Amino acid sequence: MISLRYHVISIAAVFLALAVGVVLGSTTLSRSLLSGLSSQNTDLGSQVSHLEQERNGLNARLADGDAFAGAVGPLAVRGALDKRTVVLITTGDARPADRDAVKGLIGGAGATVTGEVQLTDAFADPAKADQLKEIVTRLLPAGVQLPTANDPGTLAGGLLGPLVLINKADNKPQASPAETAAALSGLTDGGFLAATPNLKPAQLAVILTGGAAAGVKAGDRAAVIARFATQVDRSGAGTVLAGGAGSADGTGAVGVVRADTAATSILSTVDNVDVPAGRVVTVLALVEQLDGKAGRYGSAGNAQAPAPGAPAE
Repeated sequence: MISLRYHVISIAAVFLALAVGVVLGSTTLSRSLLSGLSSQNTDLGSQVSHLEQERNGLNARLADGDAFAGAVGPLAVRGALDKRTVVLITTGDARPADRDAVKGLIGGAGATVTGEVQLTDAFADPAKADQLKEIVTRLLPAGVQLPTANDPGTLAGGLLGPLVLINKADNKPQASPAETAAALSGLTDGGFLAATPNLKPAQLAVILTGGAAAGVKAGDRAAVIARFATQVDRSGAGTVLAGGAGSADGTGAVGVVRADTAATSILSTVDNVDVPAGRVVTVLALVEQLDGKAGRYGSAGNAQAPAPGAPAE
């Protein structure tokens, strides 16, 4: 006869067997899981190492490309702007290194830089728009007519364009030296710009800006520079707006211009002036402007080609 004690011992044995089985099974499973995770970790480590090698290789190729462009750039533009004159205009976020490099290439191309104008951050500040428009209207030289548009960028371009560029029809200044000095002095006193002494009007203009604008109302500030550059272009024989990485985005001045077909039909833009190739292209775009042509150049998705004369991408 099977006793109660036998039932209890049997049930305990069953549960003990189950417990042992669970422990053994979980140990085996853990070992299998850890082995799988270790294998995956090894594979991921190999992939990361491979990607790092690829990145290093691409960086080395980019460095080689920049070195090559820096070496052959002066040869590519030599004499291209012989006996021409150029004025340099920089925004508050433009890099001095880009300005100096472009200025050197312009000189190597045979042109003379007649002066520099540095726009301050206040120039594109929406909060200063009314003050800028008031100064522009008050200091307008006799014989210079402002555009009908009422935005600060276009109005400022309508004033500064004729001051810094000669008339493309007769190659004569569009304002007297006294009128130019008075207007530049008024804008300087207002905190909107700083100009080199004895600035003289030129045939062409290069407007250098930074990358993508950041902060509150970044798009509005970019629009001021874009409209300013477009109006300056209308005042002389040609203008190029050149910016760095990100400048062709929606919050960059180059990007704002490229979104406006009327602006891109006359104003040339370059979106990679922060690298040697882009600086060379900026000078070549000036040459193209003299021929009455315009283009969108650089490496951004909305560029039409890397450089004037290159196949469209």
